Amino acid sequence: MKEVMTKSMARNIFYGGSLFFIVIFLALSVHSHLYIVNVSTASMELTDSVARGKRVWEDNTCINCHSILGEGAYYAPEVGNVMTRWGVLDDPEAAFEVMKSWMESMPTGIEGRRQMPRFELTDQEIRDLTNFLIWTNKIDTQGWPPTDAG
Repeated sequence: MKEVMTKSMARNIFYGGSLFFIVIFLALSVHSHLYIVNVSTASMELTDSVARGKRVWEDNTCINCHSILGEGAYYAPEVGNVMTRWGVLDDPEAAFEVMKSWMESMPTGIEGRRQMPRFELTDQEIRDLTNFLIWTNKIDTQGWPPTDAG
């Protein structure tokens, strides 16, 4: 004997399924909110220097060549974790010195080579950019962007 779905059975499945997915949506929304408030950058101090450094990053369109946390162009190195790679994450003064000497040592005028433009940044702008990159480096990205494990 073949069972036939009645209109009331179909309606109950529709409402039950809708309610189920609404509850899941609300639970995921609460989870996302708690993650943002407790784990991500919301708890990190955003100083004036970090904000000015972001402005230096934007005004010089660094994202046209560099990626930061996987976003941006891939012409030049990823800089979201550059302070860790340079080993100066916990020493802002050393980070400033490394950043300044690195920017000043970039070669120019070499045919066929990738070259970083000379932006003629002041020491304060370099310090602010350094603080922005230190702040960015401390974001819990949960392993993003992926790196070569090999």
